[in-house]
Amino acid sequence: MPPAVCPVRPAQGKNVTFYPTGAAAEAAGFRPCRPETAPFSPAWQGSRTTVHRAMRLIRNGALDRAGVNDLAARLGVGSRHLDRLFQRHIGATPLQVARTLRVQRAKRLLDQTRLSMSDVAARAGFASLRRFNAVFAEVYRCAPSGIKRRPRSRQTKLGA
Repeated sequence: MPPAVCPVRPAQGKNVTFYPTGAAAEAAGFRPCRPETAPFSPAWQGSRTTVHRAMRLIRNGALDRAGVNDLAARLGVGSRHLDRLFQRHIGATPLQVARTLRVQRAKRLLDQTRLSMSDVAARAGFASLRRFNAVFAEVYRCAPSGIKRRPRSRQTKLGA
């Protein structure tokens, strides 16, 4: 049985009237029940829901194609408010999250493919090769080409 939405005792059947829509019940003078605030619903989780939606959009490249203002508008909040929500729930801004995801994506591409550096940068979501090189060097403390040239295993190093 699902968790109860309303904290009140259920009404007796003889005291219940059904309406075809919530609007019809309101027109008859009844207050609407609020099932959208049931436990574990998006409204119940509050601002965390907005952050989860934003994270999904960021993982899908929303900040690779547009800025935080556009992301915030898609979520129905202001960009400053979105930054505050991210700081509260994630501990980083949306741009910091996007940057981390991009550099991790790039590292995987460098490890698992033979793509050129410009292709890796583009597929990872960087706007330019120069920005890719700068961010990668800052995070990993070496150039991306150093990662790409690094042997993948001891066997490869020995020439097998």
